[in-house]
Amino acid sequence: MRSKLFVALSAFVILGLLMASCAAPAATPAPAAEQPVAQAASTEPPAAEAQPPAAATTQKILDTVKARGKVVCGVHTSLPGFGYLDADGKNQGFDIDLCRAVAAAVFGDASAAEFVPISAAERGPALQTREVDLVTRNMTWTSSRDAQWGNFVHVMFYDGQGMMVRADSGFTTLEDLDGATVCVTTGTTTEQNLADAFRERGLTFTAVTFEDTNAVYSAYESGRCDAATSDKSQLAAVRSGFANPADHVILEVAMSKEPLAPATPAGDDQWMDLVKTVMWVLINAEEMGITSQNVQEMKASDNVVIKRMLGSEGSFGQEDLGLAPDFAVNVIAAVGNYGEIYDRYMGSEGLSFTLDRGLNNLWSNGGLIYGIPLR
Repeated sequence: MRSKLFVALSAFVILGLLMASCAAPAATPAPAAEQPVAQAASTEPPAAEAQPPAAATTQKILDTVKARGKVVCGVHTSLPGFGYLDADGKNQGFDIDLCRAVAAAVFGDASAAEFVPISAAERGPALQTREVDLVTRNMTWTSSRDAQWGNFVHVMFYDGQGMMVRADSGFTTLEDLDGATVCVTTGTTTEQNLADAFRERGLTFTAVTFEDTNAVYSAYESGRCDAATSDKSQLAAVRSGFANPADHVILEVAMSKEPLAPATPAGDDQWMDLVKTVMWVLINAEEMGITSQNVQEMKASDNVVIKRMLGSEGSFGQEDLGLAPDFAVNVIAAVGNYGEIYDRYMGSEGLSFTLDRGLNNLWSNGGLIYGIPLR
């Protein structure tokens, strides 16, 4: 009897040990043992990332620019009026002077600027990687580009997409171009707008695309395409350089809105604000009659708005932007006001062609150019 009881107890003990052994993993799961370590590891990084990217990079670009001694701008080098090389190989154009204006604001010297040629497709990456401090390259401001590329600062040129054809083609409307071949720059809003405009009208076309703008117009001029499309200002600029400009016409059609604006890399609000303010100085200067010729005299003006902008009163631009009190004087003296820049390249003094200001007149003259109050 005792042996039977012993056997029964032994079996019960062995069974209990086996059950405990099988239940051990469930009682002490590995993740539970590692959880405190995981929590400890995840506690500090969020604290480090709690600051928004913009706060972490405040003044970073300005500091880099000052240490470098120049502003680096991504530009066009072959678009008359906007960005091109003159006979001496010097960068010239509307967009080039916008970059020089920023250099004048930061350094008091408009020549403290470096111009990096970039293609249309390279504009976004150049901003995203901070290869440049600023892109001033006849660039259309769109919602997706603003979200993905960087910070667009202020519309400096209002445009619309057009179509250029040969004068003897007989084409007068987009409908006439049904089935045509159209030369267009890839990686631009122009390419999508072309497809949208023809689709809306139930028309067909064959796109002949090039990444390089020069190649687009060389192909068109040589007869490879029936038409070429881009911003109307660009079409007018390029046509002026053709062997026989009168042989080509720009159709009376606007396929899209094309607000052109400079842009800065994302994540640095102060640098964006600095560039925006420089653009507003150019516009407000024209509105107030301040030019490159009279800016020194205007410092003595009794107009409080002018005194504030030119640094004769207050501390405009110093505390928030890190600029000298008279930075606006340096900007205007170097490149002139908005109207002077426009006239220099596309207006009354246009070097290669003239383009009516139209929407690019000041708001007080029936246009859309409107500078934010400087106060």
